Amino acid sequence: MTSTNTGLREQKKQETRQAISDHATRLFIERGFEETTIADIADAARVAKKTVTNYFARKEDLALDQHEEFTAGLARTVVERAVGESALAALRTAFLEAAARHDPVIGFSGLPFARMIVDSPTLTARLRELHEAREEALATALAEATGAELDDITPRAAATQLGGANRLLFGEVLRLTVEGHDNDHIAATVARSARRVFDLLEPALGDYATRA
Repeated sequence: MTSTNTGLREQKKQETRQAISDHATRLFIERGFEETTIADIADAARVAKKTVTNYFARKEDLALDQHEEFTAGLARTVVERAVGESALAALRTAFLEAAARHDPVIGFSGLPFARMIVDSPTLTARLRELHEAREEALATALAEATGAELDDITPRAAATQLGGANRLLFGEVLRLTVEGHDNDHIAATVARSARRVFDLLEPALGDYATRA
């Protein structure tokens, strides 16, 4: 098979995945996450139910379709931190930049979508799982960055605090969105909150995992 054909096939797969995700999001917002079935989504996207589950292993992944980026994001920020930059400094900068661009990965989703999440016990439970997975990935990255021994609890303790800060700020974005504030107001508010939260962590973690 030529590279052109392979490229076209991959493009078609991405288009199908996006179409399924778009139809799912629309139905979730219109009907509610709990009330919408995989069959409903398949019908709307004009594909088989099996096609939906081939692209999305869990129904929750149709709503939270940036879950891979979400769980890997903090760890990647640490891995890519600059020389002389600590993990805390890198994560502070990354959050403030994400807030300025209204990044969906930190919670900017619009009122209908945010309300859909908070109204769904299934999605709020899945979010907790994703936050935990994100902290685990961060702990692994911190352990590798500092050369920690397997029995050293320090990377996990730091990941709990740094991940917890991001979890709190994600919740603030969601809360402010549900309250009806616009993105500019939310970004300004959570930026102030982020500076306060990271400042509180500075005495303990300000120099931790500084890249040599």
